Amino acid sequence: MAIDQSALIAAAREASTRAYAPYSGFHVGAALAFADGSVTTGANVENASYGLALCAETSAVAQVMNAGVRGGLVAVAVIGGAPDEHGAASPGAAPVTPCGRCRQVLNELAQLGGTDPVIWCVGAGNVLELRLSELLPHAFGPANLG
Repeated sequence: MAIDQSALIAAAREASTRAYAPYSGFHVGAALAFADGSVTTGANVENASYGLALCAETSAVAQVMNAGVRGGLVAVAVIGGAPDEHGAASPGAAPVTPCGRCRQVLNELAQLGGTDPVIWCVGAGNVLELRLSELLPHAFGPANLG
């Protein structure tokens, strides 16, 4: 099954309108695509105690894990930037990539299904395409605990 890059990026952009980012003013949206054709989105949620903030990718993974999804992750789109007049992230020149924590959280879900999802990181005029294994080489995951 081919994943529509434009549609997944649009879903991530739409998710960014739901970001709660009163401290940074930086809205992030993520969209996760699965082998069964389903898509789940998430937005960043900040907190006055800065270390308790949730990234968009982590928010989306938590949703699917709480719904019982274990694996099947095939693609992720991430977009971030200052909000436009509709609250959607307006990316800067450099594409936004998942932070280290999000890479690990995505890796857990991917390893449960034995996938290496493509990650589309959106910039103002380009999309950086990488595999999760490129973003997190030599990842630690469920297989390391056996």
